[in-house]
Amino acid sequence: MTRQLLKLTFAAALTLTVPMSLWAVDFEPAIEQQSNDREITIAVQQSTLLVNNAQGETLEIISLTGNQVMKVKIESPSQRIELDIPKGCYIVKVGKVVRKIAIR
Repeated sequence: MTRQLLKLTFAAALTLTVPMSLWAVDFEPAIEQQSNDREITIAVQQSTLLVNNAQGETLEIISLTGNQVMKVKIESPSQRIELDIPKGCYIVKVGKVVRKIAIR
């Protein structure tokens, strides 16, 4: 019984630490955005993020715990951003495009 109680307590603690806003993120249809004949693309190469066709948009990097790690204004049509963040999984949002990335 104690083991079951510990499992339930741990599961409840995990669900309470994840912000509700992350539960509503829909990854599948938001991979690409069509706006004025431009398609926003996001690619990761080690600790470098490559963003194309997002000039004027704001890039946000959010940890899986819901904390905003980085926020950058995209100034050019093709921009390379060096990520000085710890290894792990993150959520990247540019305009309406949302991607999950892994920094290794």
